[in-house]
Amino acid sequence: MSRIGHTSSKKQCGKSEKKPVEIYMFIDPLCPSCWALEPILKKLHIEYGRYFSIKHVLSGRLANLNLSKKKNYENIVELWEKTASRSGMSCDSSLWYENPVDSPHIVSIAIKAAELQGRRAGIRFLRKLQEVLFLDKKNISDLEVLNDCAGDVGLDIEEFSTDLHSESAAKAFQCDLKITSEMDVHEIPTLVFFNENVEDEGIKITGTYPYEIYVQILEEMLSERPVQSPPPHLETFLKFFRFVASKEIAVVYNMTISQVEKEMKKLLLKQVVEQIPAKYGTFWRYIEE
Repeated sequence: MSRIGHTSSKKQCGKSEKKPVEIYMFIDPLCPSCWALEPILKKLHIEYGRYFSIKHVLSGRLANLNLSKKKNYENIVELWEKTASRSGMSCDSSLWYENPVDSPHIVSIAIKAAELQGRRAGIRFLRKLQEVLFLDKKNISDLEVLNDCAGDVGLDIEEFSTDLHSESAAKAFQCDLKITSEMDVHEIPTLVFFNENVEDEGIKITGTYPYEIYVQILEEMLSERPVQSPPPHLETFLKFFRFVASKEIAVVYNMTISQVEKEMKKLLLKQVVEQIPAKYGTFWRYIEE
Protein backbone atom coordinates (compact mmCIF):
# COMPACT_ATOMS: atom_id res chain seq x y z
CA MET A 1 0.00 0.00 0.00
CA SER A 2 1.35 3.45 -0.86
CA ARG A 3 0.39 7.10 -1.22
CA ILE A 4 0.04 8.77 -4.59
CA GLY A 5 -0.62 12.32 -5.78
CA HIS A 6 -3.23 13.45 -8.31
CA THR A 7 -1.99 13.41 -11.91
CA SER A 8 -2.53 15.64 -14.92
CA SER A 9 -3.96 12.90 -17.13
CA LYS A 10 -6.43 11.98 -14.37
CA LYS A 11 -8.07 15.35 -15.00
CA GLN A 12 -7.88 15.08 -18.77
CA CYS A 13 -9.33 11.61 -19.29
CA GLY A 14 -12.96 12.19 -18.48
CA LYS A 15 -15.01 12.81 -15.37
CA SER A 16 -17.02 10.29 -13.39
CA GLU A 17 -20.02 10.48 -11.09
CA LYS A 18 -19.75 12.95 -8.22
CA LYS A 19 -19.30 10.74 -5.18
CA PRO A 20 -16.99 11.34 -2.19
CA VAL A 21 -14.45 8.73 -3.31
CA GLU A 22 -13.22 7.79 -6.76
CA ILE A 23 -11.48 4.45 -7.25
CA TYR A 24 -9.18 3.94 -10.22
CA MET A 25 -9.04 0.22 -10.90
CA PHE A 26 -6.13 -0.80 -13.13
CA ILE A 27 -6.97 -4.01 -14.95
CA ASP A 28 -6.26 -6.20 -17.92
CA PRO A 29 -9.14 -8.25 -19.39
CA LEU A 30 -6.87 -11.33 -19.58
CA CYS A 31 -5.80 -11.09 -15.94
CA PRO A 32 -7.24 -13.87 -13.73
CA SER A 33 -6.54 -11.87 -10.55
CA CYS A 34 -8.83 -9.09 -11.83
CA TRP A 35 -11.50 -11.73 -12.41
CA ALA A 36 -10.86 -13.11 -8.90
CA LEU A 37 -11.56 -9.65 -7.44
CA GLU A 38 -15.15 -9.65 -8.74
CA PRO A 39 -16.76 -11.06 -5.54
CA ILE A 40 -15.13 -8.38 -3.37
CA LEU A 41 -16.06 -5.59 -5.80
CA LYS A 42 -19.69 -6.73 -5.81
CA LYS A 43 -19.81 -6.74 -2.01
CA LEU A 44 -18.15 -3.32 -1.83
CA HIS A 45 -20.58 -1.94 -4.42
CA ILE A 46 -23.63 -3.31 -2.59
CA GLU A 47 -22.59 -2.26 0.92
CA TYR A 48 -20.88 1.08 0.23
CA GLY A 49 -21.60 1.90 -3.43
CA ARG A 50 -23.16 5.27 -2.68
CA TYR A 51 -19.80 6.52 -1.40
CA PHE A 52 -17.62 5.76 -4.40
CA SER A 53 -17.43 5.43 -8.17
CA ILE A 54 -15.05 3.16 -10.07
CA LYS A 55 -13.13 4.04 -13.20
CA HIS A 56 -11.60 1.05 -14.97
CA VAL A 57 -8.18 1.85 -16.41
CA LEU A 58 -6.64 -0.60 -18.88
CA SER A 59 -3.00 -1.09 -17.97
CA GLY A 60 -1.91 -2.76 -21.21
CA ARG A 61 0.44 -5.01 -19.23
CA LEU A 62 -0.67 -8.32 -20.77
CA ALA A 63 -1.28 -6.68 -24.12
CA ASN A 64 2.47 -6.11 -24.31
CA LEU A 65 3.31 -9.80 -23.91
CA ASN A 66 4.58 -11.72 -26.89
CA LEU A 67 1.89 -14.38 -26.62
CA SER A 68 3.18 -16.31 -29.61
CA LYS A 69 5.84 -17.99 -27.47
CA LYS A 70 4.80 -21.30 -26.01
CA LYS A 71 6.72 -20.50 -22.82
CA ASN A 72 4.44 -17.54 -22.17
CA TYR A 73 1.41 -19.79 -22.66
CA GLU A 74 2.78 -22.15 -20.02
CA ASN A 75 3.28 -19.25 -17.59
CA ILE A 76 -0.27 -18.02 -18.19
CA VAL A 77 -1.73 -21.51 -17.77
CA GLU A 78 0.03 -21.91 -14.43
CA LEU A 79 -1.18 -18.49 -13.25
CA TRP A 80 -4.78 -19.20 -14.28
CA GLU A 81 -4.83 -22.55 -12.49
CA LYS A 82 -3.34 -21.15 -9.28
CA THR A 83 -5.68 -18.15 -9.25
CA ALA A 84 -8.79 -20.23 -9.94
CA SER A 85 -8.09 -22.81 -7.25
CA ARG A 86 -7.20 -20.13 -4.69
CA SER A 87 -10.02 -17.68 -5.43
CA GLY A 88 -12.96 -19.90 -6.36
CA MET A 89 -13.51 -17.87 -9.56
CA SER A 90 -13.08 -20.46 -12.30
CA CYS A 91 -10.60 -20.05 -15.15
CA ASP A 92 -10.28 -22.77 -17.78
CA SER A 93 -6.64 -22.58 -18.80
CA SER A 94 -7.05 -25.09 -21.65
CA LEU A 95 -8.04 -22.03 -23.71
CA TRP A 96 -4.33 -21.31 -24.22
CA TYR A 97 -3.80 -24.65 -25.95
CA GLU A 98 -7.11 -24.84 -27.80
CA ASN A 99 -8.12 -21.28 -28.74
CA PRO A 100 -5.55 -18.70 -27.54
CA VAL A 101 -6.14 -14.96 -27.57
CA ASP A 102 -3.92 -13.79 -30.41
CA SER A 103 -4.40 -10.02 -30.21
CA PRO A 104 -4.82 -8.67 -26.64
CA HIS A 105 -4.47 -5.10 -27.92
CA ILE A 106 -7.79 -5.21 -29.83
CA VAL A 107 -9.55 -6.43 -26.68
CA SER A 108 -8.48 -3.29 -24.81
CA ILE A 109 -9.60 -1.08 -27.70
CA ALA A 110 -12.97 -2.90 -27.71
CA ILE A 111 -13.54 -2.11 -24.04
CA LYS A 112 -12.89 1.57 -24.69
CA ALA A 113 -15.27 1.39 -27.69
CA ALA A 114 -17.96 -0.06 -25.42
CA GLU A 115 -17.36 2.71 -22.87
CA LEU A 116 -18.21 5.27 -25.55
CA GLN A 117 -21.81 4.06 -25.08
CA GLY A 118 -21.61 4.85 -21.36
CA ARG A 119 -19.66 3.85 -18.26
CA ARG A 120 -22.16 1.15 -17.29
CA ALA A 121 -22.13 -0.23 -20.83
CA GLY A 122 -18.36 -0.56 -20.58
CA ILE A 123 -18.60 -2.41 -17.25
CA ARG A 124 -21.23 -4.84 -18.61
CA PHE A 125 -19.09 -5.47 -21.69
CA LEU A 126 -15.93 -6.09 -19.64
CA ARG A 127 -17.75 -8.59 -17.42
CA LYS A 128 -19.12 -10.41 -20.48
CA LEU A 129 -15.62 -10.61 -21.99
CA GLN A 130 -14.32 -12.13 -18.77
CA GLU A 131 -17.11 -14.71 -18.75
CA VAL A 132 -16.56 -15.89 -22.30
CA LEU A 133 -12.79 -15.89 -21.83
CA PHE A 134 -12.44 -17.64 -18.47
CA LEU A 135 -15.46 -19.95 -18.70
CA ASP A 136 -16.35 -20.46 -22.38
CA LYS A 137 -12.72 -20.53 -23.59
CA LYS A 138 -13.35 -18.16 -26.49
CA ASN A 139 -10.74 -16.05 -28.25
CA ILE A 140 -11.98 -12.61 -27.20
CA SER A 141 -9.78 -10.88 -29.76
CA ASP A 142 -11.93 -12.40 -32.53
CA LEU A 143 -14.18 -9.70 -34.04
CA GLU A 144 -17.20 -12.00 -34.20
CA VAL A 145 -16.83 -12.83 -30.48
CA LEU A 146 -16.47 -9.13 -29.63
CA ASN A 147 -19.63 -8.27 -31.58
CA ASP A 148 -21.53 -11.14 -29.94
CA CYS A 149 -20.50 -9.87 -26.50
CA ALA A 150 -21.58 -6.34 -27.41
CA GLY A 151 -24.97 -7.61 -28.54
CA ASP A 152 -25.40 -9.80 -25.45
CA VAL A 153 -25.02 -6.84 -23.10
CA GLY A 154 -27.33 -4.57 -25.09
CA LEU A 155 -24.86 -2.34 -26.92
CA ASP A 156 -25.65 -0.83 -30.28
CA ILE A 157 -23.60 -3.28 -32.39
CA GLU A 158 -23.31 -1.01 -35.43
CA GLU A 159 -22.06 1.86 -33.27
CA PHE A 160 -19.71 -0.49 -31.42
CA SER A 161 -18.23 -1.83 -34.70
CA THR A 162 -17.60 1.70 -35.92
CA ASP A 163 -16.08 2.83 -32.61
CA LEU A 164 -13.83 -0.23 -32.51
CA HIS A 165 -11.88 1.23 -35.43
CA SER A 166 -12.22 4.86 -34.37
CA GLU A 167 -9.64 7.37 -33.24
CA SER A 168 -11.76 8.01 -30.11
CA ALA A 169 -11.36 4.46 -28.77
CA ALA A 170 -7.64 4.41 -29.60
CA LYS A 171 -7.12 7.76 -27.83
CA ALA A 172 -9.07 6.56 -24.80
CA PHE A 173 -6.80 3.54 -24.51
CA GLN A 174 -3.69 5.72 -24.88
CA CYS A 175 -5.06 7.91 -22.09
CA ASP A 176 -5.38 4.81 -19.87
CA LEU A 177 -1.78 3.89 -20.60
CA LYS A 178 -0.69 7.42 -19.70
CA ILE A 179 -2.53 7.26 -16.36
CA THR A 180 -0.94 3.85 -15.69
CA SER A 181 2.50 5.34 -16.26
CA GLU A 182 1.89 8.52 -14.25
CA MET A 183 0.52 6.60 -11.27
CA ASP A 184 3.49 4.24 -11.44
CA VAL A 185 1.36 1.10 -11.75
CA HIS A 186 3.41 -2.00 -12.52
CA GLU A 187 1.13 -4.82 -11.33
CA ILE A 188 -2.51 -5.69 -11.82
CA PRO A 189 -4.99 -5.44 -10.33
CA THR A 190 -4.14 -2.15 -8.63
CA LEU A 191 -6.74 0.09 -6.99
CA VAL A 192 -6.09 3.77 -6.27
CA PHE A 193 -8.51 5.59 -3.95
CA PHE A 194 -8.95 9.37 -4.19
CA ASN A 195 -11.26 11.61 -2.17
CA GLU A 196 -12.75 14.98 -3.08
CA ASN A 197 -9.88 16.97 -1.57
CA VAL A 198 -7.32 17.42 -4.36
CA GLU A 199 -4.70 18.30 -1.73
CA ASP A 200 -4.95 14.80 -0.23
CA GLU A 201 -2.86 11.98 -1.61
CA GLY A 202 -4.53 8.89 -2.96
CA ILE A 203 -4.00 5.43 -1.52
CA LYS A 204 -2.67 2.78 -3.90
CA ILE A 205 -3.15 -0.92 -3.16
CA THR A 206 -1.77 -3.64 -5.45
CA GLY A 207 -2.96 -7.22 -5.63
CA THR A 208 -5.91 -8.80 -3.84
CA TYR A 209 -6.63 -8.48 -0.12
CA PRO A 210 -9.38 -9.47 2.31
CA TYR A 211 -12.57 -7.43 1.96
CA GLU A 212 -12.01 -5.62 5.28
CA ILE A 213 -8.86 -3.94 3.93
CA TYR A 214 -10.80 -2.20 1.16
CA VAL A 215 -13.43 -1.05 3.66
CA GLN A 216 -10.69 0.36 5.92
CA ILE A 217 -9.22 2.35 3.03
CA LEU A 218 -12.66 3.65 2.09
CA GLU A 219 -13.20 4.79 5.69
CA GLU A 220 -9.83 6.53 5.69
CA MET A 221 -10.68 8.44 2.53
CA LEU A 222 -14.04 9.66 3.86
CA SER A 223 -14.58 12.41 6.39
CA GLU A 224 -17.43 10.38 7.89
CA ARG A 225 -17.86 6.76 8.91
CA PRO A 226 -19.70 5.06 6.04
CA VAL A 227 -23.03 3.40 6.79
CA GLN A 228 -23.18 -0.18 5.58
CA SER A 229 -26.15 -1.12 3.38
CA PRO A 230 -27.60 -4.63 3.71
CA PRO A 231 -27.52 -6.90 0.66
CA PRO A 232 -30.74 -7.18 -1.37
CA HIS A 233 -32.94 -10.26 -1.45
CA LEU A 234 -31.03 -13.03 -3.23
CA GLU A 235 -33.44 -13.14 -6.19
CA THR A 236 -33.07 -9.36 -6.62
CA PHE A 237 -29.28 -9.75 -6.64
CA LEU A 238 -29.49 -12.49 -9.27
CA LYS A 239 -31.90 -10.52 -11.43
CA PHE A 240 -29.58 -7.50 -11.40
CA PHE A 241 -26.28 -9.29 -12.09
CA ARG A 242 -27.77 -12.06 -14.31
CA PHE A 243 -24.80 -14.43 -14.16
CA VAL A 244 -22.83 -15.02 -10.96
CA ALA A 245 -20.54 -17.57 -9.33
CA SER A 246 -21.35 -19.39 -6.12
CA LYS A 247 -18.20 -17.68 -4.79
CA GLU A 248 -19.65 -14.24 -5.53
CA ILE A 249 -22.88 -15.07 -3.69
CA ALA A 250 -20.89 -16.52 -0.77
CA VAL A 251 -18.81 -13.35 -0.36
CA VAL A 252 -21.73 -10.91 -0.72
CA TYR A 253 -24.00 -12.80 1.68
CA ASN A 254 -21.34 -14.09 4.13
CA MET A 255 -22.28 -17.68 3.38
CA THR A 256 -20.30 -20.85 2.90
CA ILE A 257 -20.27 -22.44 -0.55
CA SER A 258 -22.39 -25.32 0.77
CA GLN A 259 -24.97 -22.84 2.12
CA VAL A 260 -25.02 -21.09 -1.26
CA GLU A 261 -25.52 -24.37 -3.12
CA LYS A 262 -28.42 -25.24 -0.82
CA GLU A 263 -30.18 -21.91 -1.41
CA MET A 264 -29.54 -21.96 -5.14
CA LYS A 265 -30.96 -25.46 -5.52
CA LYS A 266 -34.25 -24.11 -4.13
CA LEU A 267 -34.23 -21.44 -6.83
CA LEU A 268 -33.25 -24.06 -9.39
CA LEU A 269 -36.37 -26.07 -8.52
CA LYS A 270 -38.46 -22.90 -8.84
CA GLN A 271 -36.86 -22.36 -12.29
CA VAL A 272 -35.54 -18.96 -11.25
CA VAL A 273 -31.99 -19.89 -12.27
CA GLU A 274 -30.11 -22.44 -14.32
CA GLN A 275 -26.93 -24.10 -13.08
CA ILE A 276 -23.73 -23.70 -15.10
CA PRO A 277 -20.94 -26.05 -13.99
CA ALA A 278 -17.40 -24.71 -14.39
CA LYS A 279 -13.93 -26.18 -14.05
CA TYR A 280 -13.75 -24.73 -10.53
CA GLY A 281 -17.07 -24.23 -8.75
CA THR A 282 -20.49 -23.37 -10.15
CA PHE A 283 -22.12 -20.39 -11.86
CA TRP A 284 -25.81 -19.49 -11.96
CA ARG A 285 -27.75 -17.73 -14.72
CA TYR A 286 -30.94 -15.88 -13.92
CA ILE A 287 -33.85 -17.01 -16.11
CA GLU A 288 -35.82 -14.18 -17.68
CA GLU A 289 -39.53 -14.18 -16.87
